Amino acid sequence: MRSPTRALPLLAIAVLLAGCAPVIALQPADDAVNPLCADVIVHLPETVGELPARETDAQATAAWGEPASVILRCGVPVPPPTAEFPCVTVDGVDWLRDDKDDPRFVFTTYGRDPAVAVIIDSVAVSGIEALTDLSNAISGIPAEGKCIGLSE
Repeated sequence: MRSPTRALPLLAIAVLLAGCAPVIALQPADDAVNPLCADVIVHLPETVGELPARETDAQATAAWGEPASVILRCGVPVPPPTAEFPCVTVDGVDWLRDDKDDPRFVFTTYGRDPAVAVIIDSVAVSGIEALTDLSNAISGIPAEGKCIGLSE
C-alpha cells in the first residue's frame, strides 16, 4: 500500500494536468520546415497582450489565449505586392492587413521569406499590441522588401 505522502505528488500532478487547456490543432504551412521558422518559434513571447501561450500540434505554429485569440503560422506563401490590403508597419516589420472577417484580422508579413501569418481576434487583444509583442521574434527573418506608398 502506498503511503499517503507518496500519493500526494501524484495527485497534485493529476490535478494540474486536468486543469490544462487542450492542445490546439493547427495545420502547418507549406514552408513550416524552413529553419528561419524554427528561429521565430524559439523567440516567441510567453504572453501576447497578456494572453498566455498555448500548446499547438503543428510545426512552426503558436497560439495565445483561452480560447485561442492569437494564432501564428510561419512558412505561409510570401505575398506579392498588392493594393488590395493595407500595409502597416509595427516595430520595423511590415504587415498586410486582411480585415474581411472583422473582428478577426489576418496579418501577413510583407517583404520576408518565409512569410508569417497571424490571426488576431481584436475583441480579445489589440492587433497593434499583439504585433508589437511578436515583432522581436519575426524580425529574425531578414527583410528583403518593404511596403511602399502608391506614389512610389
